[in-house]
Amino acid sequence: MKNIMLLGSTGSIGTQTLEVVRRNPDMKVVSLAAHSNITLLKQQIDEFAPELVCVYDEAKAVALEKQLLGSKTKVVTGMDGLIACATLTAGNIVVAAVVGMIGIRPVIEAIKAKKDIAFANKETLVTAGHIIMPLVEKMGVAFLPVDSEHAAIFQCLNGEHHSEIEKIILTASGGPFRGKKRKDLEDVTVEDALKHPNWSMGNKITIDSSTMVNKGLEVIEAKWLFDVAFDQIEVVLQPQSIIHSMVEFKDGAVMAQLGTPDMCLPIQYALCYPQRRKRIGKPLDFKTISSITFEQPDMETFRGLKLAYEAGKIGGSLPTVFNAANERSVALFLQKKISYLTMADIIEEVCQEHQVIKNPSLDEILAVEQEVYQKIDQKFC
Repeated sequence: MKNIMLLGSTGSIGTQTLEVVRRNPDMKVVSLAAHSNITLLKQQIDEFAPELVCVYDEAKAVALEKQLLGSKTKVVTGMDGLIACATLTAGNIVVAAVVGMIGIRPVIEAIKAKKDIAFANKETLVTAGHIIMPLVEKMGVAFLPVDSEHAAIFQCLNGEHHSEIEKIILTASGGPFRGKKRKDLEDVTVEDALKHPNWSMGNKITIDSSTMVNKGLEVIEAKWLFDVAFDQIEVVLQPQSIIHSMVEFKDGAVMAQLGTPDMCLPIQYALCYPQRRKRIGKPLDFKTISSITFEQPDMETFRGLKLAYEAGKIGGSLPTVFNAANERSVALFLQKKISYLTMADIIEEVCQEHQVIKNPSLDEILAVEQEVYQKIDQKFC
């Protein structure tokens, strides 16, 4: 029995995880965590009857608790509540699907509690990979990627020797602005940026996909997950989103994982690994696929990808600065307080001003995050 602790249950990955659970009778949800959407969370509680739920927003937690009078489900709140949901004795695997650096502490505590991790919170590895991956090895837990690209690489490497990797090839759809130049993006609206051509995702990740910052975060994440150098990680555009990523080996062979753009596949694979279960979504129909094409990413127009490579290679606390600056600039763009192109400008400016800490502790990482938020808020809010 897979007893699942789901952090981020009301988001895109969270709701799709629950769809996987519905189709697998040997899976049980023992804890749920959400930020503030108690309407959807209440529906999930009614259906899955978890032992524990966390609402990060304290006022919303109080409101939910009133709705659950007489229920066996206990309500907790804040960071302590997230950690409780991630370390519940009854649970054996955490699906880490919260958005942002808020996921770092719960994931660390879950690993210390020897819980397996199905991982969809890329910001945690981007900022604290040097802490997370040695801890995973020390505690002997499974650390299974849920992002479609990293799940694809994980599958391609199954049974292969790490020393024989030549390079990892991360694919990207190119988002809604593929082929555009910087001057074409001057008047992009929030609504324009949220129209992803292939994937259905949350607002923040959809904006990140449009700027290619999301792919930059995935590059840094891949470095930690697969223990490769940045020079071994290449990004190519694959507009049809059929090939989810590839691995080239030293002998020239290339392995690729193909599938429809449906997150239920990598979620189910992580939860059931090493087994493969009956598919949930539609299969690929090769008779109807007229072509699979590739393009080189434009790192001058989509500077977020270039800046991510630079931050990752320098390392230390700079990936935290990159990530935090992006989180805050995306929030400001969604609030229509800054323009689309200003997001990359903010990231570059804040990264250039930062004094890098070579091997930051968790406390230093979180302090840097707050410093970046304050600096950006002082200028734009």
